[in-house]
Amino acid sequence: MSEIRISDIIIPKYHRIFNDRSVKHIILTSGRAGTKSSYAAIRGDYQLVTDEKGSVVVLRKHHNKLRKTVYKEMLRGIKRLGISKSKFYITKSPMEIQYIKNGNTMYFAGSDGIDDTKGIIDEERPIKLVVIDELTEFFEDGEGEDELLNIEATFARGNNGGFQMIYLFNPPKNPNAPINEWCRKMEERPDCIHIHTDYRDVPQSWVGKDLIESAETLKDTDLKQYRWVWLGESVGIDELIYYMFSQAMIKEPEREKYPIGIGVDYGQMNATTYEAFGLDKSNRKFKGLKEYYYSGRDEGKQKSPGEYAADFKEYFEFLKEEYEAASAYVFIDPSAKGLAEEIRRKCPEVKIVDAENDVQLGISRCQKLMSFGVLDISPEQKNLIHEAGLYEYDKKSIEAGKEVPVKQNDHCMDAMRYVVMGMWKYLKYFLPAAEQED
Repeated sequence: MSEIRISDIIIPKYHRIFNDRSVKHIILTSGRAGTKSSYAAIRGDYQLVTDEKGSVVVLRKHHNKLRKTVYKEMLRGIKRLGISKSKFYITKSPMEIQYIKNGNTMYFAGSDGIDDTKGIIDEERPIKLVVIDELTEFFEDGEGEDELLNIEATFARGNNGGFQMIYLFNPPKNPNAPINEWCRKMEERPDCIHIHTDYRDVPQSWVGKDLIESAETLKDTDLKQYRWVWLGESVGIDELIYYMFSQAMIKEPEREKYPIGIGVDYGQMNATTYEAFGLDKSNRKFKGLKEYYYSGRDEGKQKSPGEYAADFKEYFEFLKEEYEAASAYVFIDPSAKGLAEEIRRKCPEVKIVDAENDVQLGISRCQKLMSFGVLDISPEQKNLIHEAGLYEYDKKSIEAGKEVPVKQNDHCMDAMRYVVMGMWKYLKYFLPAAEQED
């Protein structure tokens, strides 16, 4: 480790806090590639090695997300410090990293497993550092501030100074989000410091040319998304969900052979809609092809699942003829079991898949495809075009720090979201490399 200078492996904004043990609470926020996780790993591993008796706890809200994220980051931190892994006893079950020379240990736990963690901590080596990764999960899925106070009380005991907590998160878009309110409150405390970074604070040689190009591309196409994703600014929530939608996205698809995905949203008196998109791999586009839309309420007559399935068969026959679609993936509202069975019986060549119904993630992915010009919409998808200009968040939910779509003008929006989620494993590769999250 003597050959590695800490100042060479962390960005300048973090230099002043690395050896400062006088501040109890350290909040690190950033946009994408702000290196806060890298810093926390280096700081945590350094704690194990240099403190005579000082262990570390690393927390996420959910234990099952630890191994692929922050556990791997801590192992990378050892390498960055120039220390051989042979000097550590590293286990996966339980996840622990122990520095053999002094016995200091890094424990990993989900918040709901804190009690189990307490039972195995060596009292002779009190917890000197708590790292909380993806702090937003504690406010979205947990009890927020109350949970954090409990964590502090649990691990601060036995310390006579030098105890610290590091909180890591990307600020939500909504300035009214509870975690942003908590952050503003913490900033007023004398024992707290908040450091915000973004990719521009990081040496270009660290992040690479491709990442910078991805950021600059989004800056040119959707400045607001750029400020949120890359600069980590809480830019505010537009009531209109697809504010980046424009007439330039409406394009007649070429009559070519495409792998096809179809999103299906089913209603009884509400509208039932099918939205078909073609995967244009050569042009890195997801092209809208054709829409089916029927509203029992508007038409004054409800159709049965069998009738909707017959309509689907006719709809798919057109796609087969027009775009040489021998088969298609159909992502259908999971609650529409009856319709799914009828379609499966009438169209055995299609593959029926229960749609993944994570609304927030689905909207985020649709926004991303629009912002980067990946998603085209056919002029025939008239109801989808209409809804894209009306689909909005409930204003009161925004004011309360949440983003809840209004349950109106959403049938085609849901169908589009279903097919984007279902085809994401292909679609993500149409985006710049830095945007290809799972």
